[in-house]
Amino acid sequence: MAAADTANSPWTGHDTRVLVVAAIGIAIVVLLIVWIKMHAFLALTIGALFVGIGSGIALNKVTASYETGVGGVLGYVGVLIALGAMLGKLLADSGGADKVVETLLRGRPATLPWKMALIAGIIGIPMFFEIGLVLLIPVVMLAVRRSNGPAMRLGIPALAGLSVLHGFIPPHPGPLAAIGILHANVGITLALGLIVAIPTVIVAGPLFGVLAARMVPIGAAGAALAVTGGTTADTFSPAPRTSRGATASGKGGNGSASGNGSASGNGGNGSTPGNGGNGSVGQTRAQDPDATGTPSFGITLVTLLSPLVLMLIKAAADVWMSKTNPVHPLLDFIGDPVVALTVAVLLAMVTFGTGVGFSAQVLTKKIGQSLLPIVGVMLIVGAGGGFKQVLVDGGTGTAIAKIAVAASLSVLLLGWIVAVLIRLATGSATVATVTAAGIIAPLAGGLSPVHLALVVLAVGAGSLFFSHVNDAGFWLVKEYFGLTVGQTIKTWSVMETIISIMGLLLTWLLFSIL
Repeated sequence: MAAADTANSPWTGHDTRVLVVAAIGIAIVVLLIVWIKMHAFLALTIGALFVGIGSGIALNKVTASYETGVGGVLGYVGVLIALGAMLGKLLADSGGADKVVETLLRGRPATLPWKMALIAGIIGIPMFFEIGLVLLIPVVMLAVRRSNGPAMRLGIPALAGLSVLHGFIPPHPGPLAAIGILHANVGITLALGLIVAIPTVIVAGPLFGVLAARMVPIGAAGAALAVTGGTTADTFSPAPRTSRGATASGKGGNGSASGNGSASGNGGNGSTPGNGGNGSVGQTRAQDPDATGTPSFGITLVTLLSPLVLMLIKAAADVWMSKTNPVHPLLDFIGDPVVALTVAVLLAMVTFGTGVGFSAQVLTKKIGQSLLPIVGVMLIVGAGGGFKQVLVDGGTGTAIAKIAVAASLSVLLLGWIVAVLIRLATGSATVATVTAAGIIAPLAGGLSPVHLALVVLAVGAGSLFFSHVNDAGFWLVKEYFGLTVGQTIKTWSVMETIISIMGLLLTWLLFSIL
């Protein structure tokens, strides 16, 4: 109620000042990240301190505001990011990821794009986008070689599955940060996120993949081809009228990332071995060679989906069960994301650990190793929370709320637009999500849990809009597939834009009817 009253109060000179300061602060963050190539954590910290001082926060309280924001986000989100990294590490090293891939890739070639999207969705649940990308793209390339088809027909569905999970579904950092900032319900966000994600993946994945394969008709190429031990002789040969398109991808895969093996080993003899290239999906494996066994497909699925099931049970109890029911506190406890992911990690230590031959000492080492790659991500998420807090404490959120009320903009649409602008400027989906959620937080105070969850999803959708040259994912896709910059924009960037717009349309539809 207080937020609504503030949003309806008269415009003041301070409102103008904080908006100008916020715009300059965001520009500082963008310039530091994009031009000076400064780490996002430092850039966000500098931007936050500037905004705090410029907005009129007392000098002795600026750092306290920033620290409050960092602690508020990491105190909740950081634990979940760490647990998700542990689960993803055990999944890969046990061979569980390989088992999922090999099982789903059996059958008719016509079903491969749909299965690839499903694989990406399953693998992408516990894994960060970059980790899932590194794991899946060599597998995609193996499947491309086996089917002798265009790479984009299978690559786009896999990329769409990973990207949608990264932007919409907890326990990924962006959605979790927005949930924490907007005080949304994790279970409800997860349930609605799955409803939005499925049609979004279908449209941006297998369906757009058909068009992308026509626009960029290349075969297996790039760093992923070298990882799988293939040669240009294994690649797809399009019809003569489109043969020029195949040479535009870095001359059949001998581009800078893979021509001399510097990025991926020499002909598959790097860290992820290949076996000379007969096209078998089993060639590229994430499994640790020390594992003496492999979890079955069923056990792998049960382990991966266990946290989602627990969180969905909690969400169902919140909606359909009375809070006075004696069972409700128990369901509330086991469905809490921290508990659900902890249970999943403990289960994985058996199914993906001792069950495949890892000793207790090896498991401890692997769990420690899983935390190393996420330190930077956690710091960026925390700094984004600090940046958000100084925006709120300085009054930027209130000024934005006044504009939105005067313009009659929906908080859902405003959240998407702000996230799009920050995404285009910084290239970071996580920074865009955290910052946009902080800016619209004053407007979201009176929303129902369902509408809050949909706002989180809309912000997540906006954070995926048109990945381009300032996004690390853009360059990963380009080099793995052996694409030119133009081809990467035609495929990857357009796919990301389709995901973003589909997410907005679906969340807007659900917001209108629920």
